[in-house]
Amino acid sequence: MSKIAFILLTHKDPEAVIRQAETLTSTGDFVSIHFDARAKAADFARIERALAGNPSVTFARRRRKCGWGEWSLVDATLEAVKAAAGAFPLATHFYMLSGDCMQIKTAEFAHRFLDAEDVDYIESFDFFASDWIKTGIREERLHYRHFFNERTQKKWFYRSLDWQQRLGLSRPVPPGLRVMIGSQWWCLRRETIERVLAFCQDRPDVMRFFRTTWIPDETFFQTIVRHVTPDAQIRTRTLTFLMFTDYGLPVTFYNDHYDLLLSQNYLFARKISPDATVMKERLFDLWARTGVGFRISNEGRALFHFLTGRGRIGRRFAPRFWETESSLGRDRTLMVLVCKKWHVAKRLVAQIRSETAIPAVEYLFSEDSAMPDLGGIERTVAKRNRHRRALLRMLFDYFDSDRLLICVDPADFELLRDFTGDRAVTRVLEIECDFDDAYLIGHARRIGLAAENTPDDVVRPLLTTIRYDLKFESDRMVDADFPMFARMSQQADAARNAAALARFLGVDTEVARRVLSLDYLFAD
Repeated sequence: MSKIAFILLTHKDPEAVIRQAETLTSTGDFVSIHFDARAKAADFARIERALAGNPSVTFARRRRKCGWGEWSLVDATLEAVKAAAGAFPLATHFYMLSGDCMQIKTAEFAHRFLDAEDVDYIESFDFFASDWIKTGIREERLHYRHFFNERTQKKWFYRSLDWQQRLGLSRPVPPGLRVMIGSQWWCLRRETIERVLAFCQDRPDVMRFFRTTWIPDETFFQTIVRHVTPDAQIRTRTLTFLMFTDYGLPVTFYNDHYDLLLSQNYLFARKISPDATVMKERLFDLWARTGVGFRISNEGRALFHFLTGRGRIGRRFAPRFWETESSLGRDRTLMVLVCKKWHVAKRLVAQIRSETAIPAVEYLFSEDSAMPDLGGIERTVAKRNRHRRALLRMLFDYFDSDRLLICVDPADFELLRDFTGDRAVTRVLEIECDFDDAYLIGHARRIGLAAENTPDDVVRPLLTTIRYDLKFESDRMVDADFPMFARMSQQADAARNAAALARFLGVDTEVARRVLSLDYLFAD
């Protein structure tokens, strides 16, 4: 069975370090601690005294003064790794942690997970070909030497970079080295660690290179592991669940994220807030438990982006430049039926087809619905959206009609803005439906905010946000002041709905009544 040597890099909160070391070693695993040399000497002494009698704990022989983005973080990691490799010959895996990381599975689960495959877990993407870096300098991280810290010595950091660029002092990557990039939170097998340490001894040129790169903790191990381990034995992922905001800052987890974290397909998570005392106690207790089952749903990132994306300017996108001057045709009428409950809209469309000669296509921009052959433009949803006006012009021609009805989800506001701005006559009809909790939970699963096995307790706190999001989608259609907008409602009487439908379709009220004669139109 696997035994894990945890490489714990930390710089604060000695009581939490002691508790974490005691917890992780209670199940037969090991911990190697590097406590930042910048931290208080009294704090480090407190940790040493408390753990002195624990044979499963060791300390880095040399403590480094660490700075974000500097080589010192890699150097500190190597010191802790060397200490662990020497002190714990029974360790089969080495797992990188920070003081802000905590376990979100049991030791039993973690050991079983690592035993399942004889592989390393480390994010490792091609530095130059991938888009892993979202902000800041890119190639300059490697091609120039960095002697100053961008966070604490910003002026000198960029002045040095500018001088090197002006003087043509760029440097090549060491021969035979393919630089990779990824998260610093990895889990490597003993044989991989031994090969990495041997590589460090054999390639002083590589060590010199990385000592003056910027943010080497995202490239050093990621690069070397690829050079010493076959690709087939590497899983390009981290086992630590972490997310970043749009500003490049790590997302922090609090007490009410406990159930969410346990359902993610990871062994640890960061960052756990120091104030999340209740959750931290629960996670400490979790590690040593046995027989615990975990329902893995893995919806954390989708939930975060959903909840933080509400109300942003980025909701609406500008029309694509190659379509701004095209038109559906001044003498044509496009009818857009907008409904969040797709089955309700599809039932209504079936009735419209049976009572009128209006051609209709359901949710063509949201799902791979059946479409006539239009030469390939219709084959994928992505292609349909890229060439939406051209697609609709071809549909008008295909049906040999100057009228066309389509269904659109209210979330696709960009489409509504685009079509109502066209020279064609565009009518919009919203079908306003009731949403109970069961539907909202199902909606969360359909759009990827939750999986089928996500506990309801994880989804339920989102229902208020989802309900307001649906209301927002409805309200913005009214606020947009479309040239012709009508609304049917599940709560409205038959006469009112018939009048709205008649106006939308351009038919008399009697035809609209026949269309609405379906007694289960709004049924779930």
